Amino acid sequence: MRAMQIIEWGKPLEAREYPDPEPKDEEVLLRVEAAGVCHSDVHIWDGFFDLGGGQQISLESRGVRLPFTMGHEIAGEVAGLGPQAAGVAVGDKVVAYPWIGCGECAVCRKGEELLCLNPRTLGTRRAGGYATHVIVPHGRYLLPNEGIPQGLAATYTCSGITALSALKKTRGHLGTDDHLVIIGAGGVGGSAVHIAPAAVSGKVIVADIDAQKRAQARQMGAVATIDNAAPDAVKQVMEATGGGAAAAIDFVGSPKTMEFGVNILRKGGKLVMVGLYGGAHPISTVLFPFKMMTIEGSYVGTLEDLQELLALARAGKVPPIPLETRPAAEASAALSDLKSGGKVRGRVVLHHQ
Repeated sequence: MRAMQIIEWGKPLEAREYPDPEPKDEEVLLRVEAAGVCHSDVHIWDGFFDLGGGQQISLESRGVRLPFTMGHEIAGEVAGLGPQAAGVAVGDKVVAYPWIGCGECAVCRKGEELLCLNPRTLGTRRAGGYATHVIVPHGRYLLPNEGIPQGLAATYTCSGITALSALKKTRGHLGTDDHLVIIGAGGVGGSAVHIAPAAVSGKVIVADIDAQKRAQARQMGAVATIDNAAPDAVKQVMEATGGGAAAAIDFVGSPKTMEFGVNILRKGGKLVMVGLYGGAHPISTVLFPFKMMTIEGSYVGTLEDLQELLALARAGKVPPIPLETRPAAEASAALSDLKSGGKVRGRVVLHHQ
């Protein structure tokens, strides 16, 4: 197998050759045909996440050792089965749900694998899809993608279900006449704009500093778009919503976007934090009781979310996001383009030649 690997944090990935892995026990060997490039891959590539105030959390402290193969948005063909593997057959075309827990702790036994403290996540803890082959722990994490283009289906395993999961967290706050503000309409936020009409009630407003992304959001049905870098951006939201948003989702996660998200909420509103930009922002404690607001974190999505999203896509209820296909050998360039911002529209998907 051939893998594009991190050899040194933040430095260009290098191609390495290894023997094809052999699936054991319940494992499944997947031949990777499409691998999405995610913004969180940029942070993994750097080797840390920014906590603000000069503090970082390093990947090495989480047990990630180099060389390492990233890539958690994976689609391909089943190429081999362990002796006890079940649920799939060699030749099946599938997408891999990557957010896999240890399978043994209390939260995993309850089906809440996202809360596992010892995850086996593909591409962030275990070797991922920036390679020609990947081992998946069990066939239940592989779902058929018939009727959905393979590259698009791969993106659903992270950006798609991250958007859907965040949208679902706003459902209790949104009626038909209420407003949802999506902050940041890049890869994941852009997916949310596409998915929102099928997932939530309410009217969608998109805030983004990029004029082209705002234009794309209007084409997808946003009732209004706002440049959140404008001095009167909060005022614009207040006017457009008649007093504030019932809910907002921050797909950037910077100190400035979080401040904006808090400020545009009406009383009783909810802000869902998704983006991993990093940093820290102080919030007045009295705002919580005065505004009766809720702030909730949302991280990726469940296996059930992936099943739900694939069903919505097959039913034609989710328009496809823009995709750009590049050879796997160009993974470093794709990461650099994502890191610099503004050079990627929609999602980049790698393929192995």
